[in-house]
Amino acid sequence: MVDLEALLPPSRTPRDYLNAVTDPRLDAAGLRQLARSPYGFVRLAVAQQPRADASVLAELLTEPLAPWDANRLYRLVAEHPNADRAVLLRVLDRTEELLRAGSRPYGAAIALAVRTELATAEIDRLRHLPGASRRLRRGLTRALTHARSPRGHRERIEW
Repeated sequence: MVDLEALLPPSRTPRDYLNAVTDPRLDAAGLRQLARSPYGFVRLAVAQQPRADASVLAELLTEPLAPWDANRLYRLVAEHPNADRAVLLRVLDRTEELLRAGSRPYGAAIALAVRTELATAEIDRLRHLPGASRRLRRGLTRALTHARSPRGHRERIEW
């Protein structure tokens, strides 16, 4: 494994950081560094990396992003198979903040509802927030029902 500095050229561009995310030689510490990148597109690429562990995913949630990027980042982290309960709770808190602020992190909310690491009551609080539309409430109900069914969340649901 190689650290981030060894992968980057001396004169760096944002594209170099994006290329480093997908380099299989990058070590875990380098991936954590990229998770703190000021470039939203680099952080989104880190969230899509299958080798990102829970500590890398938690690092993605430390710095604020523009609302559009934040909505996508929270959905990607909520869907990530390596996200543990602590990371999912942080995404839940951030999703709640966005709903209260008038943003629409519906994809993140639905992705959280499918995760069985979170209790139904924890997800259910989203439906009572000011930014929760009727469509989101219906989607949460479907996702919660589907995730807790005997077949689990192996199938993709349409809400």
